Amino acid sequence: MAFTRIINIFGYSPIKPLEMHMDKVIQCARELLPFFEKVINQDWRGAEEYHQLIISLEGEADTLKKDLRLHLPKSLFLPVSRSDLLQLLSTQDGIANKARDISGVVAGRQMAMPMAIGANFLAFLSRCLDAAAQAQKAINELDELLEVGFRGKEVQLVEKMINELDKIEQDTDRMQVEVRQGLFKMEKELSVIDVIFLYKVIEQTGGIADLAHQIGGQLQLLLAH
Repeated sequence: MAFTRIINIFGYSPIKPLEMHMDKVIQCARELLPFFEKVINQDWRGAEEYHQLIISLEGEADTLKKDLRLHLPKSLFLPVSRSDLLQLLSTQDGIANKARDISGVVAGRQMAMPMAIGANFLAFLSRCLDAAAQAQKAINELDELLEVGFRGKEVQLVEKMINELDKIEQDTDRMQVEVRQGLFKMEKELSVIDVIFLYKVIEQTGGIADLAHQIGGQLQLLLAH
């Protein structure tokens, strides 16, 4: 039975709300770039404005997540289990949470990002956001996958997207090492507390790409089923 016919009969598809949630998550995470541009320039008023925007977008994503959980039927007449969809939703939401947490600790402590590693960090962050955007592209193919019953060229297209996501995530791993090495070289110039928190921020930023990669892995499992 075609996906659209199922929806016509039973009247609900959780796929579009899942895609809407991912869209809000990406909006939230993208604001980290202008946020850190303000941080590097020590424009704390501007940084706080972006931090508040990130909080607002994360809250909107959280509302969409709760609404989908509340209205997701116990039984789905779809070739995707309820638990699989909830797992995807949770992983997506983790990206917005990372953005909120990263901006929160930096803005709250007014943590200066050393100019010596600023450019490399922004490039690293941008590549992590590329991973999240690639995960979104794959998520946006879910409705088409369901339409064709997880067969044919659509499966190949999503597999190609996931392979590209793997490559991006590998880039972020390499770039994270470079940023950490840059920080290591200047540790003696900074306070111990600042160094500890900077390493934490670098790790959490890499966590955005890690979560995007997890989304790709979860989609691969769906394709395997």
